[in-house]
Formats: sequence, C-alpha cells, structure tokens
Amino acid sequence: MLGSRNIEWCEKDMDSSRSLCCILLLVLFGISVQYQCSASGIDANETALLLVNASEASARKMPDTLFGIFFEEINHAGAGGLWAELISNRGFESGGHNFPSSIEPWSIIGDESSVIVSTELSSCFDRNKVALRVQVLCDSKGAKLCPDGGVGVYNPGFWGMNIEQGKRYKLVFYVRSQESINLSVGLTGSNGLKKLATVVVVAANVSNWTKVEVLLEAEGTDPNSRLELRSATKGVIWFDQVSLMPMDTYKGHGFRKDLFGMLKALKPAFIRFPGGCFVEGGWLRNAFRWKETIGPWEERPGHLGDVWNYWTDDGLGHFEFLQLAEDLDALPIWVFNNGISHNDQVDTFHVLPLVQEILDGLEFARGGSDSKWGSIRAAMGHPEPFDLRYVAIGNEDCDKTQYRGNYLKFYSAIKEAYPDIKIISNCDASAKALDHPADLYDFHIYDNASTVFSLANHFDDAPRNGPKAFISEYAVHGNDAGKGSLLAALAEAGFLIGVEKNSDAVEMASYAPLFANNNDWMWKADAIVFTSSQAYGTPSYWMQHLFKESNGATLLSSTLQANSSDSLIASAITWRNEIDDNEYLRIKVVNFGSSTVALKISISGLEQNSLQSFGATKTTLTSTNVMDENSFEDPKKVSPVETLVKQVSENMDVVLSPYSFTSFDLLRKSISIRTTTTASGLESSF
Repeated sequence: MLGSRNIEWCEKDMDSSRSLCCILLLVLFGISVQYQCSASGIDANETALLLVNASEASARKMPDTLFGIFFEEINHAGAGGLWAELISNRGFESGGHNFPSSIEPWSIIGDESSVIVSTELSSCFDRNKVALRVQVLCDSKGAKLCPDGGVGVYNPGFWGMNIEQGKRYKLVFYVRSQESINLSVGLTGSNGLKKLATVVVVAANVSNWTKVEVLLEAEGTDPNSRLELRSATKGVIWFDQVSLMPMDTYKGHGFRKDLFGMLKALKPAFIRFPGGCFVEGGWLRNAFRWKETIGPWEERPGHLGDVWNYWTDDGLGHFEFLQLAEDLDALPIWVFNNGISHNDQVDTFHVLPLVQEILDGLEFARGGSDSKWGSIRAAMGHPEPFDLRYVAIGNEDCDKTQYRGNYLKFYSAIKEAYPDIKIISNCDASAKALDHPADLYDFHIYDNASTVFSLANHFDDAPRNGPKAFISEYAVHGNDAGKGSLLAALAEAGFLIGVEKNSDAVEMASYAPLFANNNDWMWKADAIVFTSSQAYGTPSYWMQHLFKESNGATLLSSTLQANSSDSLIASAITWRNEIDDNEYLRIKVVNFGSSTVALKISISGLEQNSLQSFGATKTTLTSTNVMDENSFEDPKKVSPVETLVKQVSENMDVVLSPYSFTSFDLLRKSISIRTTTTASGLESSF
C-alpha cells in the first residue's frame, strides 16, 4: 500500500541476462531461507522487500496519546458490565419517573392471594420518587399461612448475578413500614432453591425511611443467581434504592476486576467517554446530563438511554468515568451534549444555560476543593483535581443546523475559562479546512474489511498544520465483522499502521465499541464480550495489544516494495520495554491477502553492533479461517502467539502467513533477556 506497487522484473533480450537478473532477485527476496522465521519448505507465491531506515535523521516521535479506548454505554457495557452493581433497576424507576413505573426485571415471589406488589411516588429521594410497595397478605401463623420462606420480590440482576463462594457482597436498601419488620434477605440460584447466603433483618421502628446495610458472604457459586427480599409477616413494606455490590471491585472504585484488567492490559493513553450516541440521546430529555450522575448513588435519578433502549441508574457517572481514567493511567476525554440530539436541537440563542452546565462540569473535574463544584468532587473522595485536558463538543453533530452556532458558544466560553483545554470538533478536516476554530477534529469509520484496510492511506494528504485528527471510532462493521472475526482485526491493523505512518496528522485513535454483554448485542462486533461471570477478547482486542507500545514511540522510515502491495502494509518503530528496560525495534506487517509472502527485511542506519543476536521475538495473529472468531468455549482461538527469533541480522528473510498480522521485536540495547509469552502473558495482572 505504501511504497512501490510493482516490481519491474528484468526485461533483457538475451536469455542469459534475464536469467542472471532473476537469480539476483531471488537472492534479494530470500525465497529459500532457513526455518527459523523463514520460508524453508514453504511455497511462498508472493515476494516483498521491506526497507527500514533506523537512523535518527529519518525518525519521528509519535504522539504519547496515539492509541487509547472509547467507552460508550451500549450493549450494557457499563450497566451490567464494567460497573459492578449487581441489581438491575435498583430504584424501580426504569419506566421513567412516572406512575406506575416499570419494576422489571424485579419479579414477585408468591401469588396474588399472598402478596400484592405495586409502585408509589413516595420515596424520600426528591429526584427519584418511585418506591416499591409490597403488601403481604399471609402470615407465619393464623388461617392464612405464608408459603415456606415467605413472599416478596427478587431481582436476577443483568441476566443473572455471578455469586462466588467465599466472596462478600454489600447489600444496601431503604425500607419503611408502620409495623416492625422481619425480613429474610438472601442470594439464591436462579430458581430460588439453591441457598447461597441468607441474613435475617429485624427492625421495630422503621415508620420513616431507614437505610439498611447487610454483608452477605456466599456459601456457594452460581453465575445465574438472584437477590431475594422475603417476609412471612402480614403487613405493608416499602422498599427503595436496593444495591448489591461485590466487595472486591478494583480498588473499591466499583469496577468489575476482570473487565477492568482487560482494559488496563491495553495500556490506553486516553479514554473517551461516555459516548457516542448515548451522549446525544434520541431526544434531548434522554441525553446524558453529568449533574444528574454525581453525588450519593441513591440520589441519582438515572435515565433512559433511548438510542440503545435501556435504563441506566447512572451509578457509573461523571465522577466514576474520571476515576476510571485515573485508574487506567489514561487521559480523560469528556464528550458532552451541545444541545443537539438525534431528533431535536436547542437554538443557539438559547444554548447559554447548557454552556454554563459544561463549565460547571469542568470545575467539578479541575476546580480546587474549595470551589463550588470542586468541593462536591472532594466530598465524593477525590480532593485533588482530575487531569482533564480534552473535551469534545457533541458527537456526530457536524451536519446539524445548530451545531456551528452552538459549538462556537461552547468553544469561546471554555477557552476563556480553561485556555489549555484542547477542544474537539465533530467536523472532518482531513480533506477540507474547518470553518471554525478547533484543536482536533473527529473522524469515524465503520465499513467492510476491504474499505477499512484501504483507508490506511486516508491521512496521507491530510494537513500537517492546524487541527489534528482524532479517530475516535473505527471498526470493521457488517458481515465481515461477524461477532469479531480475524478478517476484521487484520483490516483494522492495516488501518492503524497507516495511522502510525500519519501520526504527524493524527493525534489519537480508538476502536469502537469497547464492550458487549453477550445478552445484549446492540452492535457487532466489539472488542470485549462478557457475561456475568466470563469475558473474552475478540481478535480486534488482541490486535490492539500490538499497538500499545506505539504511544510515544519513535516511528522509523520504512518502504515496502512488493509485486502485490495492495494486500501488504508495514511500519517500523523503536520502543522501550518498561518491564526489562530494553530498547526494541518493532516491525509490524499485515498480510491481508490469501497468499504466503516471502519478505526480506533490510535494516539500515543502525549503530554498529546495536542489533543484538538474542532476545528477539515474533508475534503472530492469524488462524486457519479468516472468519474465525473467539468464544466463551474457545476464548483465545484467535490470539497472538509469540516465539523466539533465533537468527537476527540487518538483512532477514521471513515468511508471512496468509491473512496474518506479524510483529517482530528485535533487541537493540540489552540489559536483560526477554522470555517468550502467550496471549495470556500479554495481559497484565491486577
């Protein structure tokens, strides 16, 4: 794709001259080389030459922020995913703040002769007034006896709660009753028969709303568990704001450990949040409003994410997203609503209240603990400001009639208050200059595999001066993607190699979407798929592992020459391994074709003897079928495989398998010797 597209084979009139020329070319491209990282015994029907100039004069430092992640509340990525809250619809508000409200997925234990369940607008919380009324008609004695265990309600969480033996879970709920209460609260299997943990709550004076906290320790394991609230005493009990959180979330910050660990392993330079279309809303009344998502969790009203059509209690709110970025050691990029949804818009003349709302949000993140909004952040446990340096004004709104007017209002106000903050426009400037000021411009690409691969050179002619590109959403989409195919990952890898080569015009790039709950595929494919108890990375997730060292690395000049270069793309960088403190030269090559390729790598510009003969590795992402996917049954069917490279020199002959992504790490300055790893070794432990 880059460099010469065709090799000019020798065209001499004399047979002897033609033979000599072709012999020289065969030597040049190393059709027959030794087995180690070679083509020995392989019928390589394509040949290519990669020239790498490792001299400092031809090198260029890439942005420290080049590759990161994008989190959107889609596919139950947060609610029922990364955010570890086990209760779905904890405030009984999922039907909206109306009466009567929907209590799904809460269900009734008992029949109509023993219990009546309804909702009332009687909560003690002003911003979420719906409460659950449970009228127990039976009793533990007398003519109308309750069934064994009593009656009440249960919550199955998000398609089952993962309860594990020996682990502890914090249950919090609010309750009131005119009589004394005797409740059995417990964790059971999906049908209620298997008892995992039970605690009896007895209270005599709960005529006013009373907060109850219970610690449950599981005596068994079941990934499809549920929480039960039962009573065998006749009377009326009101419940509200029921929460069940595992005690072992990451640093106690509420993030599910295994999913957080998979993010951390990518070493993201940034995290864009909280959307996406989730930010816009189908209608402005359902847009993400940061002020509604801070403070005590039980006071947050929650809202309907009407684009992806599910309720979120907003336990994962503005504060938690900023905390997530800090825990990931990633820069936060806040995408906020600019008065535009999919179906309605605020006229620029009336947008100033929304501008002030965003200025307040910036003060919440960056203000001192003595400021109005900074003090609220401090009260939530973070007295020091968050390192918020980037904001995006809207999402995919460039073609909306009010966007430019609204954008300029936000831009001017933010730059006046926080001149250092970099502002991202929704309008593409890769081919045409913007008609408004911006520090970066947003670029999204979802398409078939061939198109995504071909877009590796999209930014070749993009302006190097002015706003830089932020490719905040890229992925193969449609039939080529499946639920996460090798084909998609290879196309995306080729695209990212193009991003590396154009990193003087591109400052950031992130894959989308990040997460998918296996029970709610609103968008395919995604980087990480999970259930309540399991998770795996798709090939696109593993592909990103081979780019995580590129942040702040040095890009080397490289030229690829091939007789079919439309299916090949390569880059070369130098990077320092923070684990062994060694410096490596990494060469990445995507073979997007169906033929085996014999590749000769020729490296120039190195200091004498700086390329070590040991410590080199080869990492390959491929499979037997280009549409292969990972699954819960075979989670690493398509994942990187690393082997040692035994023979290293400035002129190397290697073989590229059909439909493969290969990375070579060559040791430059040795301090310690690196050992080989498998895909699991690419993930850090936390």
